[in-house]
Amino acid sequence: MAAGVAGVCLKPVMALASEHSIVKALPRAKPSEVGVDPKAVLAFIEAVNTTVGGLHSMMLLRHGKVAAEAWWKPFEAGTPHMLYSLSKSFTSTAVGLAVAEGKLSVEDKVVSFFPDKLPATVSENLAAMRVKDLLTMSTGHDKEPERGPTDWVRDFLAAPVEHKPGTHFLYNTSATHILAAIVTKVTGMRMLDYLKPRLFDPLGIEGMTWEQSPSGIDTGGFGLKVRTEDIAKFGQLYLQKGQWEGKQLIPAAWVEEATQKQVSNGDPSQENDWSQGYGYQFWRSQHGNYRGDGAFGQYCLVMPAHDAVLAITSGVSDMGAVLKAVWTHLLPGLKDGAPSAGEAELKKALGEQTVPGPVLGEKSSPNAARVSGKTWTIEENPDKVRSLKLTFRSNGGELETTSANGAQKIPFGYDRFVKGPDGTAARGLWTAPDRFTLKVYRLDSPHAAVETYLFNGNDLKVLDRTWSVAFGPRERPELNGKTLA
Repeated sequence: MAAGVAGVCLKPVMALASEHSIVKALPRAKPSEVGVDPKAVLAFIEAVNTTVGGLHSMMLLRHGKVAAEAWWKPFEAGTPHMLYSLSKSFTSTAVGLAVAEGKLSVEDKVVSFFPDKLPATVSENLAAMRVKDLLTMSTGHDKEPERGPTDWVRDFLAAPVEHKPGTHFLYNTSATHILAAIVTKVTGMRMLDYLKPRLFDPLGIEGMTWEQSPSGIDTGGFGLKVRTEDIAKFGQLYLQKGQWEGKQLIPAAWVEEATQKQVSNGDPSQENDWSQGYGYQFWRSQHGNYRGDGAFGQYCLVMPAHDAVLAITSGVSDMGAVLKAVWTHLLPGLKDGAPSAGEAELKKALGEQTVPGPVLGEKSSPNAARVSGKTWTIEENPDKVRSLKLTFRSNGGELETTSANGAQKIPFGYDRFVKGPDGTAARGLWTAPDRFTLKVYRLDSPHAAVETYLFNGNDLKVLDRTWSVAFGPRERPELNGKTLA
């Protein structure tokens, strides 16, 4: 739906595999072979599907082996997925590696790296801010510094610092960008390139991409895309104290520092996974666990006491509900000597997961032939959609849109999602003779878009335009169009 849904382009940036692949799969095992109760995994999946829905993938490791894995069709194992703030834990890792190489210290002052970007007056609190304060989200800001259109580092340094650094927790994505900028400054290369031979290549991870700021610095706090198995490898590396295949990729001392509670962020006695403490871009979790996580349900959950890692990608609005399902259903099933009963049922279920379709409806309508192939000119609108055309065939169809973002064609099916060349998957149904509802997933992200087309003679209304998840309002304005045909 590109600009046709919500006025935001749904074209993803696709990662290309290298000519000589370095990907090495994690070992697999039956659940009972590594102490995983199949019924516990089933209960977890059923609970999440029922309460929040929206999972795109999950991979459970125990004793270093994959015990269960699933992708909710049309999502697939080979497609890198947007991590949002789970990217922060990878940025922390880059800082740790640079510290180990003697390129910086967590006690270094932030202002020392950017003498050419400082404000005219450097406050006492800004002058006192350390790399460690960036890592622990305790920079002293009352609100997160805004990121403008040109230079995010300069924007950060110009923002007021109301509290003494190290004393006031505030989740701060701009602070993570400064970490990325520091890594770039001290290494002389973009952070993604710095991590490639030190982290990604040894783990057998390829095809990763990282968004950049207007000034060409990796965003740091978001913007990384990797596959679900890559997330699992990253978690397993941390579970193994930074060791991988006999080599110490990350110093064990850094892993310990990064994942322990460095600052308080709430009352840890509450059943709240966002108040258990914060490390170096890692959250402490209930039951002695820790994680990196990202908006709309991207998780790398490490459970040291159970020798387990859980990687999840999703598009959920209630991230706490997913973790609650882990603690309630999955965690009790991680125990050596777990029964094998239910393995066949679990295997079947893991292969049959699918995302929800648009709505209940019909594959055809008496109006389909009349409106098929017509171009509708759209009235001026905030999303700058200019025209759209829907073509209906016996087994599916195609949406074509033009907007300020360009042109896009999105094929769709009726009884299944159909993938498009731009990394979308779409499915639509007629909910009434004059109404067609279409749902489009962007397969590298948490986001899906839905809208309903109401046909009335030569008039078209595009109604109920919503995102499945969004940082702002999920609802978008209606569109109105006409055709002369």
